[in-house]
Amino acid sequence: MAKPEPHTVEEYLAGQPAPMREALENVRAVVRTALPEATETLSYKMPTVEVNGKPVMYFAGWKKHLSVYPVPAGDAAFEAAIAPYRAGKGSLNFPLKNPVPFELIGDIAARLAAQRAGH
Repeated sequence: MAKPEPHTVEEYLAGQPAPMREALENVRAVVRTALPEATETLSYKMPTVEVNGKPVMYFAGWKKHLSVYPVPAGDAAFEAAIAPYRAGKGSLNFPLKNPVPFELIGDIAARLAAQRAGH
C-alpha cells in the first residue's frame, strides 16, 4: 500500500525514517536561524522555504541522502565548500553516512534569499 501523499511540511517530515527526519529537522532549524522571516510550504512534493511569498530553497529526504535545491552562486571559497556535495547543476546532496554540514546549509539558505532579493 502506498504512503499517503503529504500536504504539509509536518506530514512530509512525519513520513520520513527517524534518521532522515532528524536531519531534515536540523535543516529546518538552521534555515529558520538564517532566515527568521521565512515561511514553509510544500511545492514539487518537498518542503519549500519562502521569503515574501517567493520560493527561495527546497529540501528533501531520499533513501541515503538529503538534498538542497537550487545551488547559489558564490565565490571560490564557497564553491570549494559545496564541491563535494554537487550532484548536478541545480542540486546538492548530503549523504547521511557522513556528518551533514548544517552550518553550510544555513549559509546556502542565506545566499539564496539574498540572490532572490537581488542583493
